[in-house]
Amino acid sequence: MKQLEKNYKKVVIKIGSSILTKEGALNLEQFKKIVEQIKELVSKNKEIILVSSGAIAAGMSLLGLKNRPTKLQELQAVASIGQGKLMQVYAQLFKEKNLLCAQVLLTWDDFDNRVRYLNAKNTLLTLLKHKTIPIINENDTVSTDEIKFGDNDRLSSLVAVAVKADLLINLSDVEGLKGPDGVISCVSKITSEIKKLASGTNKQISVGGMLSKLEAAAIANNSGVPCVIADGKKENILIKIILENQGYGTIFLPSGKLGARACWIAFGTKVKGKIIVDEGAKTALIEKHKSLLCPGIISLEGKFQKGDIASILDTNGKEFSRGRVNFSSGELEKTKGKRIAKEVIHRDDLVIL
Repeated sequence: MKQLEKNYKKVVIKIGSSILTKEGALNLEQFKKIVEQIKELVSKNKEIILVSSGAIAAGMSLLGLKNRPTKLQELQAVASIGQGKLMQVYAQLFKEKNLLCAQVLLTWDDFDNRVRYLNAKNTLLTLLKHKTIPIINENDTVSTDEIKFGDNDRLSSLVAVAVKADLLINLSDVEGLKGPDGVISCVSKITSEIKKLASGTNKQISVGGMLSKLEAAAIANNSGVPCVIADGKKENILIKIILENQGYGTIFLPSGKLGARACWIAFGTKVKGKIIVDEGAKTALIEKHKSLLCPGIISLEGKFQKGDIASILDTNGKEFSRGRVNFSSGELEKTKGKRIAKEVIHRDDLVIL
């Protein structure tokens, strides 16, 4: 594929449960193939970060469960049991290849809090410096609905953005994004028409689906990171993509290049509320790069505090920006729409999506 010509140095690889399991249990042969490929990549001076699913699937297997639990406390318990098994498999296989791996468990809070976000980022970069493979998973054991990512697709894209990866690879059991004429080899922009080609999943051991993969690709692309969705069961798929630049699956090309802080505001934080603005304010923010002031605010939704991230919507309910607010929702309720020259969101803390 013509677009795969760059010498990718730092690569984030997300591996779905459908790749790592077989008949409800961990597929050790598949683990061995992945680790073997990573060994070769590291020998070529590539820096690899794994975002690996499989903890809940491993726990279900150990407990003899056929169906994925639906209650939060059951999921947490199953994940707790399975996470140890998952890391045991990785640690043993990497040891056989004279490589070290490290467990990194994250939640939304680790991204939402700026200090914790930077700490997590620095830890990952330090692990790479020590030639160690970070193996990242959502911390399902303590995650609640409020701090869950929902799937590892989004987590992998946020990690790729945080460490400024050269490439994000999302391995699944599909060849890529399929269109009317088969797999689409290259997507230059993720439009509403592209999203219509996606669907969710009803598999017992996994969550997400193609739609969540597209959303993750969009996060990476807006931050300047190309993304490939490919079939993880294809022989030597990682070698073919990273070392041989062969065009397997679907590559999503970068459509933006947000700075590190802008990326954090736009994608690395949990939106706490909504601010609906008039057309004049929308024009001022997008075209004139102004700060958001009180007169342009029509209404508010949700409760947020000073320093939280809020979503900015136009009169049609479409989100076009996000920013860090200087006032709580309670304070803004008293001043919205009034001719008060207060900067609700400073332009340096505002990102146009």
